[in-house]
Amino acid sequence: MTRGTWKSPYLALILCTLIILISYGTRQSFGLFLIPISDAIAGGRVEPFSFAVSLQTLIVGLSVPFVSAIADKWLGPVKMLVMGGGLYALGMFLLGHASSEMHLTLSVGVLSGLAAAGCGLPMLLSIVGRVAPENRRSLWLGIVSAGGTGGQMFLVPLNGYLLERMDWTDAIIILASFIFAIVPMAMIAGKASGEALDQKKDTQTLGQALREARGHKSFIYLCLGFFTCGFQVQFVVTHLPKYLEDTGTGATVGAHAIALIGLTNVIGTALAGMLGGKYKKKNLLAGLYIGRSLVMLVFFLSPITQTSVYLFAACIGFLWLATVPLTAGLVSGFFGPRYMATLYAIAFLSHQVGGFLSTWMGGIVRDATGSYDQWWWIIIFGGMLAALFHLPINERPVERLPQAA
Repeated sequence: MTRGTWKSPYLALILCTLIILISYGTRQSFGLFLIPISDAIAGGRVEPFSFAVSLQTLIVGLSVPFVSAIADKWLGPVKMLVMGGGLYALGMFLLGHASSEMHLTLSVGVLSGLAAAGCGLPMLLSIVGRVAPENRRSLWLGIVSAGGTGGQMFLVPLNGYLLERMDWTDAIIILASFIFAIVPMAMIAGKASGEALDQKKDTQTLGQALREARGHKSFIYLCLGFFTCGFQVQFVVTHLPKYLEDTGTGATVGAHAIALIGLTNVIGTALAGMLGGKYKKKNLLAGLYIGRSLVMLVFFLSPITQTSVYLFAACIGFLWLATVPLTAGLVSGFFGPRYMATLYAIAFLSHQVGGFLSTWMGGIVRDATGSYDQWWWIIIFGGMLAALFHLPINERPVERLPQAA
């Protein structure tokens, strides 16, 4: 590569996409480990590992605003990515040596949750939002978001393949080695971004940005809607293999379905990013949430076969993370890109709280009733409610931005 190539925003885009592929793909693989880990450590009970995964979701959401604020104010996103990638690999290594329910909670829930906050979408979208050309920002945010589900296409089937041929502990150690690759990729992405990450010339302080967001009604509605995104997707990706095993379809079909979700979502998320630059993002988001609920309703009411599972995966995948570039685009449009990591992280906190509740409660309902049926109805209704939250959103930027232009 030439020196100019190393400082290209396109290289930063590619590396950020690869990083989220690994980070998000890891989290989407936990559903495959639910059965073997539950059998080995919890006597077949799914609630302990469900709690550990849901706790990770909650900790990511709770810590990511603080992690993002530290990156925005002091460390910068690159150093935070390096720290997050290293700790995430350590958490997975410790999971591979877990022998009790407490070990699951500490390795998957606590350590990996804190680490994932440092190498997740808020940090990566912040980098891409700063280096992207203004007229391509929505599209570039969509590409990075699509990379997350690209992890489902690569890591989920890879982990399924490994679990068929070796013990789950060995598969986890291999996964940890993939995660550690985040460290060198983050360093190179930082060099590729050049001066775009230097925002010292911005006169607004972090405290002023937070106060501005707190009084922004449209931002609050956006966060309420994003709660449902996590509420729906985390339940499906964690419990779909077990749900299919309960129906006699088989957990392996669930692994293939999750990978198919990733395939179709690459298209759906990139398309959403492109459409977000042409149409009102709030209307696109409302349509996405309604579409998700309708797809889930049809799937739940239909006979469960391999064909119906794959059709469901293809359709829901098209809508899967298509909410992310639109939500991130609205945050950047409201307030500008300077503190996007922190402000998007606040919305992401709402997303993670929804994922925590749905993943954990879904496991509790399954253990208590022997079925996921009640929870399917709840997540279907949630999508309809989320669409309503987006109707009053005003996409106009805050007054400060035109004045600063």
